[in-house]
Amino acid sequence: MKKPTLLITNDDGIFAPGLRKLIDIARPLGKVIVVAPDSAMSGMSHAITVKTPLRLHKLAEEKNYVEYSCNGTPVDAMKLGEKIVVKGKPDIVLSGINHGSNASVNIIYSGTMAAVLEANIDGIPAVGFSLLDYSHNADFSGLESWVEKIIMNVLSNGLPEGVSLNVNIPAVPHDEIKGIKVCRQARGRWEEEFDERTDPHSRDYYWLTGVFKNGDPDKDTDTWALTNNYISVVPVHYDFTAHKSIAEIRKWKMK
Repeated sequence: MKKPTLLITNDDGIFAPGLRKLIDIARPLGKVIVVAPDSAMSGMSHAITVKTPLRLHKLAEEKNYVEYSCNGTPVDAMKLGEKIVVKGKPDIVLSGINHGSNASVNIIYSGTMAAVLEANIDGIPAVGFSLLDYSHNADFSGLESWVEKIIMNVLSNGLPEGVSLNVNIPAVPHDEIKGIKVCRQARGRWEEEFDERTDPHSRDYYWLTGVFKNGDPDKDTDTWALTNNYISVVPVHYDFTAHKSIAEIRKWKMK
């Protein structure tokens, strides 16, 4: 049987421990191609580079494995991987493992999940993985069986047309994870403020700060699953249409 081609990227950069863990998990499963940003790109969402040239730098190559860094965003990296390195569609795109949560509204800001949604636009099955630990030294041990199980299910079963997976993993010891819950995205939000400071030249500058508020306590949400030590799997898509509202808006007098 032909080995599947797995294209891997992230938003924490080519040397992030989470990416290294995902590579280790994926390599026994097929031909692995890594294209990731050469520096941290957290919070870049679906940004693409249009005003400067993109460059690829090969870092490693051996049988069934090649690794590149690029000077672009996570979406740039995914595009370069598909169009320039693979020169076609891989069997699956994997993004992560992100250092920090991409549950609830965090998906909007996430470079990790933007790469997944970009793959989705091109009709490629894709999964983003995140661990709820923002530390560079986050502990990714014990996640292998869970991550591999999800990847293998997508490779075996495919995904519905237009659907990708947003997978978040609680930052607890392996033996405390209760299982996997397929659920919906919670309706949480960030209550944000700016920390205003003054530099030595008497110029004001600002640091964005905030507190996540979850106003959606239902048990079918990703935030509930994660709080209760389940891995959350949320099917997502790039279609922003509020389909249920179309009929209502059509009633407006706009002629």
